[in-house]
Amino acid sequence: MNSNNKVLEFVKKYTMIIVLVLVFVFFGIRTNGQILLPSNVSNLISQNAYVFVLATGMLLCILTGGNIDLSVGSVVCFVGAVGAKLLDAAHWSAPATVLVMFVIGTAIGAWQAFWIAHVRIPPFIVTLSGMLIFRGLSNVVLDGLTVSLQNYTGFVKTFGGGANCYIPDIFGNDSINLTCILAAVLAIVIYVGISLNNRIKRIKKQYEVENFTPWLVKLIVISIVIAAFGIRLAQHKGIPNVLLIVVGVVLIYSYITSNTTTGRYFYAVGGNEKATKLSGINTNKVYFLAYTNMGFLAALAGMITIARMTSAQPTYGQNYEMDAIASCFIGGASAYGGIGTVPGVIIGALLMGVINLGMFSMGVDQNMQKVVKGLVLLAAVIFDVVSKRGGKLLAKNT
Repeated sequence: MNSNNKVLEFVKKYTMIIVLVLVFVFFGIRTNGQILLPSNVSNLISQNAYVFVLATGMLLCILTGGNIDLSVGSVVCFVGAVGAKLLDAAHWSAPATVLVMFVIGTAIGAWQAFWIAHVRIPPFIVTLSGMLIFRGLSNVVLDGLTVSLQNYTGFVKTFGGGANCYIPDIFGNDSINLTCILAAVLAIVIYVGISLNNRIKRIKKQYEVENFTPWLVKLIVISIVIAAFGIRLAQHKGIPNVLLIVVGVVLIYSYITSNTTTGRYFYAVGGNEKATKLSGINTNKVYFLAYTNMGFLAALAGMITIARMTSAQPTYGQNYEMDAIASCFIGGASAYGGIGTVPGVIIGALLMGVINLGMFSMGVDQNMQKVVKGLVLLAAVIFDVVSKRGGKLLAKNT
């Protein structure tokens, strides 16, 4: 492989990371550094937490063959509406409410998964139906009104809502949150340790590994990003509670998709369902698990949403499914299924969040914001399709 091919391969592999950095720089210049203010960095996490959660679940659906779940925004609203009613009208405790919300979300996911996996109704039709059904039921539950959660501080703080939902500084420093700095240092140490350990293992097993220089550059760049991110959060109020939930979801699902047999099944079904079925894998179960899990994570996103808003309204969750789907495709998931990673999806969600925050800081009209987001999504899918065709042409020529 010559140097030009190496450069092209590197750019293709880290396209979204490069784009994310360039977008950050662009908006940093255009907003005179306003987007990089500690408060805005913190808001980037809090305002997009639901996207990170939903996009992680959406990835599993997309992996099974480019399928999507159009109902998640309505499910978020419905589960949030039920939870708010249980807290406010029925005076349930927060733990009991959370449990019921998870059960409802998972049951909705299983209901839709049954029709998709066992009756083989197209996911588009089933989830489109769900989008209408649960949006309507949200209005029924709330009676078209807003339910306030201002008095339920325990629930709100747990899921990252309100103004003071941050991890307290154990060192009691007022100027900068040292706990946040310590967490960033630990995150860097863990990341470097895991990366180094994985590389050593692959070398011992004589597996193919990434060239040392690109690997080291990636390690340094990501470590710098984590450090800068930690410092910015420390300069505001520290670690938002909701960030712990997001990190937990990302770590769990990253492990599932990359280190478990079940995770490999999602990729196998998306790659070639017939071959997967002939190899003895129950593809119906894979579909069922993907959409049931989507309902579970939609319930979690519903909790995050009503906690952040400290209320429940019939309009919550609108276009959430679009944000999740866009994050997946922008983050490298294939429109044909079988390709995509959780870290890639998170990068896609961050990119969308930075674009939203940057355009808001610049005072761009909301309609134009939608135009830009649509163009970014289209560009990501075009890149996926064209790169695959290019790969096939290259394979034929060689």
